[in-house]
Amino acid sequence: MTASPNGRPLHGPAPAKAETRLDASREAKRLAAAILEVLAGLRTPAQAAQATEMSLPRYYQLEAQAVAGLVRACERQPKGRGRAPNVAATLVKENERLKRDLSRQQTLVRLAQRSVGLSSSTSSAKGRRKRKPTTRALVAAERLRAEADRVNGDLGGTEEP
Repeated sequence: MTASPNGRPLHGPAPAKAETRLDASREAKRLAAAILEVLAGLRTPAQAAQATEMSLPRYYQLEAQAVAGLVRACERQPKGRGRAPNVAATLVKENERLKRDLSRQQTLVRLAQRSVGLSSSTSSAKGRRKRKPTTRALVAAERLRAEADRVNGDLGGTEEP
């Protein structure tokens, strides 16, 4: 393998040996080798069926499955991490279920509070808050005082010279 001017190899790494990549039984490996030999033209289907100790129709059936598996494995895979399908729909359904459960629990709490004789804290929180008239009045009074002082200051400043 030669390196390009930027130091990277021109070709990818050499493929690993089939034995280290496949985690299959000895019988499956023998059958795969026989099918590959038939597809390569080294053996006839009858010879492969005899070597694997199966009938010719069964050999053809397994060969068709092997070719279908090969084609499936050659499909383009999406890049990146795969996401579970319908994740958003699952989350929406769970969210709605939890909202219903929350509403049910809140209703049960209100009923339990009423049966014991407690006033529910949510009823006063839902109502409109009362304003503090003294605070409003004090703000208005302060504003009037400030205006009065400003007017008196302006008048006092003009009379002295």
